[in-house]
Amino acid sequence: MSETETASQTPRIWVLADDRPGNRSQCLGVARVLGLPFERKDIVYGPLVRLHNAVLGASFLAITAASRKGLTPPWPDLIIGAGRRSASVARKIKKLSGGRTKLVHIMHPGAGAGDFDLIAQPAHDARAPAANILSIPAAPHGVTAEVLAEAAAEWKDAFADLPRPLTALMVGGSTRRREFGPEMAGEVAALAAKMAKDRGGALLVSTSRRVEESEDPGTMPALLKPLEGVPHYIYRWGDPRGNPYMGYLAHAETVIVTGDSVSMSTEACARPGPVYLYNPPPLITPKHKRFHDFLFAGGYARPLTAETAWEDWSHAPLNPAEDVARAIRERFAIGA
Repeated sequence: MSETETASQTPRIWVLADDRPGNRSQCLGVARVLGLPFERKDIVYGPLVRLHNAVLGASFLAITAASRKGLTPPWPDLIIGAGRRSASVARKIKKLSGGRTKLVHIMHPGAGAGDFDLIAQPAHDARAPAANILSIPAAPHGVTAEVLAEAAAEWKDAFADLPRPLTALMVGGSTRRREFGPEMAGEVAALAAKMAKDRGGALLVSTSRRVEESEDPGTMPALLKPLEGVPHYIYRWGDPRGNPYMGYLAHAETVIVTGDSVSMSTEACARPGPVYLYNPPPLITPKHKRFHDFLFAGGYARPLTAETAWEDWSHAPLNPAEDVARAIRERFAIGA
């Protein structure tokens, strides 16, 4: 599709949504901020996803047969993807389209990066610049003022009986390189409980699959124990009642988040209220530290330690999805 055609017609946009919540939220966040209709293509990976992208090339080898059935012509004008694992799929679709499909990717895709028309690369990844790379300060997301307003209305009754103010505790967990065990779980829960108790309020607690499925069976009991002394509402990963994550962000005056997740940390900063990061050195990689330093220097967040005293402060909302959407409009004449 030519630039003039793209500008005058509604482009066909696909979002490659895989099984990693952080990847999904970033792709969908950019698509929603772009403000155009899009199709979500759910991607499930097979065992070959473990192969290096240099081996996979532009192919569907890494995904299941069921996923492939959803990827058929007419090919899209634009694909939004994220992470290394979906990169071979995006490249294959571009090849099948005769090179017409534009590829926008969040985080560096690894081998084959030259096939991507725009790579939104977090600055804390510290990679070399290139003509197709847009440096962004944090993870894109879809936590806009409109989304928060909708969530505030949807979840207001669920938290109506809790004493105010509300403090949200968002818990990630262990990563490939760092362990989040009972000691850290107990510490962050105790610090959050103390903050809520000292202010006469309540906690809104959310756990992830990573902490629920911790290799150490003592991790979840250590997290839950400090909550016994403070009013709280807890959502545990997999709870069929529905995930109140957006409701937490909408209703909480203060958000505490474990610093292992770039996505959760950035989403917490989408709202203007106080954000505290729990980031003990054993949990944090050098890449995460660079990201946290950016948040602290920019006034978006403050560290949470035993010495932290709550203060009432605010910051500008942070959402790099706006930067990515702007670049898409400018480079490909897609969107208003």
